[in-house]
Amino acid sequence: MTARASSGVFRGAKTLSLMPTHTCPAACANCASMSGPDVRENLSLDTILSAIGQAKALGFYNVVFTGGEATLRWKDLLTAIRHAHALELPTRLVTNAHWATSAYTADKTLAELLEAGLCEINYSTGDEHTRFIPLERVIRACLAAVRRNFKVWVMVELREQRKVTAASVNGHPLIAALSESEKQLIEVSESPWMPLDPSTIETYPAGAAANRLALKSQLGCSSVLQTYTVQANGVVGSCCGIGMRKIPELNVARVDNPDFLKSAIEEAESDFLKLWIHYKGPEQILAWAAAINPSIQWENMYAHHCQACARLYQDETVRQVIRIHHEEMIENVLQTAWLDEMHAPSESLRSSRSA
Repeated sequence: MTARASSGVFRGAKTLSLMPTHTCPAACANCASMSGPDVRENLSLDTILSAIGQAKALGFYNVVFTGGEATLRWKDLLTAIRHAHALELPTRLVTNAHWATSAYTADKTLAELLEAGLCEINYSTGDEHTRFIPLERVIRACLAAVRRNFKVWVMVELREQRKVTAASVNGHPLIAALSESEKQLIEVSESPWMPLDPSTIETYPAGAAANRLALKSQLGCSSVLQTYTVQANGVVGSCCGIGMRKIPELNVARVDNPDFLKSAIEEAESDFLKLWIHYKGPEQILAWAAAINPSIQWENMYAHHCQACARLYQDETVRQVIRIHHEEMIENVLQTAWLDEMHAPSESLRSSRSA
C-alpha cells in the first residue's frame, strides 16, 4: 500500500532525495545538479542519517541516493542504506556506474549494495555521460544485476542528435545475447536532456516538446511537493533537483535547522506557485501566461518539465504576469488539489488536470 501523509496539502507518498556529494567523475554539460570532478561539497554522515530519521517520522515512502555520484561516498552510502533499511524505508540509488570497470568490480559493488538493503538501482547514460563514463560500464552493471535476478532501470539522455539511445543499449551485443526473461530485468527509457538556461532551446525528436495541441497531455509536476532533496551544500530543495541550484525559490530550508524536513514541507506548501506547478504543471502555466501576454513564446520550446519550470522563475515577463494575475487561478488550483488529495486521491485523476 502506498503511504499517504496525514497532514499538509499534498498527502501522497513523499520521497527523500539525498545528495551525499556534488563530486562526480563526469563533467556533463548542463548537469542537473551542477556536479563535477572539481565540486567538493559533501553532506556529513550525521546529516544524512538525521534526514532519513526525519523522513521516517514524517511518513515518507522512500529514500533516493543521487548526486553527484553517491558511490564516491562508499562507506557512508552503505551505512545510510543500512539505516534506511532498518527503518523499513525502501531505497534507490541513481548512479552512472563508473565503478563497473570489470565484471568482477561490477559484481562486488552490486553485491555490497544489495547486502546493505538497496531495493532499486538506476543507471544514467547517454552522449554526455559517455564522454566520461564508457557505455560498457553501464552494460557490465546491468549484467551484474541480471546475474542476481535483480531488476534495473537505465535512463538514457534524449535529444534529437545522439549516438546513445534506448535502442542502442537494448541492442548491445551483451544485452541482445540474454534470454528473454533476462532482458525483462533491464528497463531502458529515455528522458529529455535539457539546458539549465530556459532561453537555450535544445532540439528534440518530433513531438517531444510541449505545444498547445498537446497541452492536455501535459500533467502536473509530480516532483514539486513530492520529493524533498537534501543537497550536498546543506540546502533542502522542494523538488527532484534538476536545475534547482539556479532557482533560489525552490530551495526552502537548510540542514542547520534541527527539523529541516518539516520546515521544508511547511515552507513549500505555503507557496501558491509551487502548488500550481504541482497540480497543473509549468507548461499549462506558461500557456495561461501567454494568453494574457501574447509576447510570451513557449510552444515547441520545452520537452522537460524542469526547463519550463525554470522559465516561470527566471523570465521577468512571465513572473510579472504571475504576480499580477495569479489570484485568478487560486480557486481552480485549490479545487484540483482537493479533488486529488481529499475527494478521490488517485493517480487516475491526474489525467483530468488539464481539462
